[in-house]
Amino acid sequence: MLQIHHHGAVRILTLDRPEARNAMDHSLYMALGDELTDAANDDDVHVVMVTGAGPAFCAGQDLHEMAALATGSVSFAGGHGFTRMMDVLEIFPKPIIAAVNGAAAGIGLTMLLHFDIVFVGQSARMRVPFSEMGVPPEAASSALLPERVGWQKASELLFTSSWMSAEEAVQCGLALRLFADDVLQEETLKTALQIASFDGRATRTSKELMLAARGDISIAARARENAAFATLFRTRRESKD
Repeated sequence: MLQIHHHGAVRILTLDRPEARNAMDHSLYMALGDELTDAANDDDVHVVMVTGAGPAFCAGQDLHEMAALATGSVSFAGGHGFTRMMDVLEIFPKPIIAAVNGAAAGIGLTMLLHFDIVFVGQSARMRVPFSEMGVPPEAASSALLPERVGWQKASELLFTSSWMSAEEAVQCGLALRLFADDVLQEETLKTALQIASFDGRATRTSKELMLAARGDISIAARARENAAFATLFRTRRESKD
């Protein structure tokens, strides 16, 4: 479900649910959150790289699990793994880089707003389908997406649920650089290894200062989004009673 490899001081985490196009469910959220926590506390890890197995980066939230959560037919002791992963990713203290191969939808896109560097393959395409699904934004994207790509572009993406090409992702600043699909992993790892070759204390300090400068914009946005989700799910359950 989550492949873990090491190249020197780089830890590579590969989302590995190819049968579901790497859609995120409770188990995968928990696995990713646990590995990020371990990487944050491991002095031998200077950089984390995240990518997807197969032709997709991440298709978003597992819709079968989401439907079960909405109806109350399933619950998870200690809370859902989404919160666990986001709590770690939001304040992750070391450089984290994404190699986006193929589709990145929903959380597959919104998690990228918490990455430091995003590279995309030529076949990458992204969207946030929240309006189409009738749900609020997630993962602080209501604040971080406008901050990253500008108000108008964020509005277009959030309101229309339309797909964005790899070229467009680079043009609007969501991704830094585009590579041919067959060299995406190699080029991303090359950058990760370059960063990892430096003093980990220096890069960690830079990241901590950047997060401090951002302030609590992400934490506050997530609180508002979570409240909106809770209201929506409660209303839907009441309407079915």
